[in-house]
Amino acid sequence: MLEERMGDCWSCIKDQFDNLEKHTQWGIEFVEKYTKFVKERSEIEISYAKQIRNLSKKYQPKKNSKEEEESKYTFCRAFLTTLNELNDYAGQHEVIAENLTSLIITELTRYLQELKTERKSHFHDGRKAQQHIESSWKQLESSKRRFERDCKEADRAQQYFEKMDADINVTKADVEKARQQAQVRHQMASDSKSDYSSYLQKFNQEQTEHYYTIIPNIFQKLQDMEEKRIERLSVCMKTFADVDRQVLPIVGKCLDGMTKAAESIEPKTDSKQVVESYKSGFEPPGDVEFEDYGQAMKRTASETSLSNTKEGKEKPTGKSKGKLWPFIKNKNKSPKQHKEPLSHRLNDFMTSKPKMHCLRSLRRGGSGPEDFSHLPPEQRRKKLQGKLDELNKDIQKEMDQRDALTKMKDVYVKNPQMGDPASVDPRLAEISQNIEKLQFEVQKFEGWLAEVEERMPSKSDTHRRSGLYETQNSTTVSNNCAQDRESPDGSYTEEQNSEVQVKAQPNPTTTAPEFDDEFDDEEVLPTIGTCKALYPFEGHNEGTIAVAEGELLYVIEEDKGDGWTRVRRNEDEEGYVPTSYIEVLLETNAKGAMTYI
Repeated sequence: MLEERMGDCWSCIKDQFDNLEKHTQWGIEFVEKYTKFVKERSEIEISYAKQIRNLSKKYQPKKNSKEEEESKYTFCRAFLTTLNELNDYAGQHEVIAENLTSLIITELTRYLQELKTERKSHFHDGRKAQQHIESSWKQLESSKRRFERDCKEADRAQQYFEKMDADINVTKADVEKARQQAQVRHQMASDSKSDYSSYLQKFNQEQTEHYYTIIPNIFQKLQDMEEKRIERLSVCMKTFADVDRQVLPIVGKCLDGMTKAAESIEPKTDSKQVVESYKSGFEPPGDVEFEDYGQAMKRTASETSLSNTKEGKEKPTGKSKGKLWPFIKNKNKSPKQHKEPLSHRLNDFMTSKPKMHCLRSLRRGGSGPEDFSHLPPEQRRKKLQGKLDELNKDIQKEMDQRDALTKMKDVYVKNPQMGDPASVDPRLAEISQNIEKLQFEVQKFEGWLAEVEERMPSKSDTHRRSGLYETQNSTTVSNNCAQDRESPDGSYTEEQNSEVQVKAQPNPTTTAPEFDDEFDDEEVLPTIGTCKALYPFEGHNEGTIAVAEGELLYVIEEDKGDGWTRVRRNEDEEGYVPTSYIEVLLETNAKGAMTYI
């Protein structure tokens, strides 16, 4: 009845102490196994997040000029957004690993220590109670055996007395002695009986208390411990799922960002960007005129023809030699190009790429010159405008800092205890110098930008020249093709030799003049002015001369539109230097007083 009243309590299996000990030990081992499982899952999440981050980093655009070009296209920006979202996605897996470690692994590790300690305490109390009841049982058995022995001894002593008393041959003294011995034995048996009864009563009480009080309490504590263990596992398993569920909104935002980036791709915009990126600003060649070989006449060039008008001119006689160009290893060779078939010229025009400008890039050590003169006019204009925007932003930033420091200085002046006003002056002076340098750079780039915009042909000029071509039979123009704007080393310069001039020529054989101011290498050219070097120039290439910053030189030939000025240090040292590297002061009797910077 008592066991039925206990119901499903562990007290009803109080005789299964060893089995309960094995079961609770298995429960602890299960918690350890689950902890190891979560730990391995956390390590997998960390490894996965690391691989995802490395993948995103691997395909991130490099920090160079190509990155700026790629950022113009919508599909490149979409891919960059995808990489960034993927990086955030990896971060959520790191959050999962961190939460698994802090909410499950750490808690279960601490709980396992408490669980083992509690279990050890309960089973120690159970073993102690078991040992006590076993000790009581041994005492009871000992008293029982002693009582049994004393009873047998008393029976033998009584039988011996009766035998002695019936024997007539035995003396009275022997009979009395046997009687006294029997009485002693009976007394010992009576005492053993009393002890046995006492031990029996005590054992029964302890046994009742052991099986109905002590052991049930211990088992109840073990049962509560086991239920807490199972409940803790249930909470951890729920947390295991909640950790993933908590990051799902952010993961969803990352995926939505990838989808939005993909939807932002605009093929037409990207295709238009190709035009903007490679638009050169050059005009296409004009119509090729009909050449009538039936008449003895020379071919005339149209206003925008690709044919080199200088080829038709007869070579001047005299001992004047070809112009000394930089980068020309054979000084006797003229920089003029031979006439090529029209198909070759058209092919070169369609496939030509801007080449590296001569020597200005050496001063900066970069891939191109500071003024972007290696680019076609349209691209150069864009680069210069972008550089101006950057410089203006830097100037605005420096001015904001100057205003802030000025206000701080005013505060220090009004409240000397807050600081020394003179401590701000060095920084203000430094900022003023920075602003002056930046403004100088702005002026320089604005000059280059104005130069480009002035030389870029407008649509009205194109239509006007087209009309003149239709009304006039013979025209002469200064060739503005890419071939005639190349410097002698083959590098491209956007500077045109002269403005487009349209003149009616009565004789179709008359062509534009060839290189003017040609000189004889053997003759010493007169000095037309002086110049001062603004920057150092190494002059490694043949035909150039090395100059130091601040050095004064003589100008013997001014810039003809190719970006180079011919200077002389002494009678034996002369050569070309970039015009942008020097400040030129021409004499008043040499084409007027002019100063170039």
